[in-house]
Amino acid sequence: MALPPPDPQFVLRGTGAAVHTLHFSCGNQEPDVPILFSGSENGFIHVWNLKTHRVDKTLDGHGGSSVYCVETMGGKNRLLSQGRDQRICLWDLAEGRTSVTNSVFTENVGFCRCALLKVAQGRWLMAMAAKAPEEVQVLELPSKTSVCTLKPEVGAKLGMPMCLKLWQHNCDSQPLLLAGYEDGSVVLWNLSMGKALSQLACHQEPVMSLDFDSEKEKGISGSSEKVLSIWSLNEQQNLQVYKTQKLVNAGISDITIRPDKKILATAGWDHRIRIFGWKKLKPLAVLDYHTATVHCVSFSDHRNPCERLLAAGSKDHRISIWSIYTQT
Repeated sequence: MALPPPDPQFVLRGTGAAVHTLHFSCGNQEPDVPILFSGSENGFIHVWNLKTHRVDKTLDGHGGSSVYCVETMGGKNRLLSQGRDQRICLWDLAEGRTSVTNSVFTENVGFCRCALLKVAQGRWLMAMAAKAPEEVQVLELPSKTSVCTLKPEVGAKLGMPMCLKLWQHNCDSQPLLLAGYEDGSVVLWNLSMGKALSQLACHQEPVMSLDFDSEKEKGISGSSEKVLSIWSLNEQQNLQVYKTQKLVNAGISDITIRPDKKILATAGWDHRIRIFGWKKLKPLAVLDYHTATVHCVSFSDHRNPCERLLAAGSKDHRISIWSIYTQT
């Protein structure tokens, strides 16, 4: 018989608003404390100490506008945040500082989270939805140099980019971008040529979230529908449907594959977190704690597998922390 799903290991309260984004920084050695960054609808970024379960720092850089993306850049002292104020902020958090050192004005009014990829020591690529509704702009950070602007062909009618994922096969290969669009398509872009390599109609509705496993060259996406779409890249770099997975309830806000590629988690409009095996998409658990839409899910980067955590942020102002399927 299947075991009943666990309760959260603990719950973080005190954001004062809906939680839209989460990012762990736990890979450092002792005595460094594992931390979790959260971004909220009230414009605050909270830095949570996962030993004390309390907020160590509160960052305010988006003028009260909702924060919907937080990412670290090579360690927990350099942070990137994105808000509804159309700004992407770069933070210096070393030695107790809480200062914005640089920012990018996106001129985009959508909800599309930017994507980051480390390409060399101290150098990053960042993809973001551009000012023109259908375009994606790629910059190099920290220089903010423009790398390319990705424009769909005339008449493509993709609509706005909704979610982005930068990746590369290995550190020597060309960076590529996967973008989910308003019309339900997923498109693979070559950045050096600035052109689309492949396009696949994955959903009837806008793609709300996607993740990609670059080792297996297999990805997954969700929308407002009752279905997850799993797709893969063939040797000719063409996207093809691998399988679909029906859901009990419609609406996926976020999808993330655990770094070890064993399981994945989805954030549901039905207030639930669902866990699937990544190999065959076998449903493994339904985590039922939140009382409103779950907006985001994130796995921790603990080096020790048995310490790995899953965090979920919800419209109910709470962040639930789970220890699940930690035995490798």
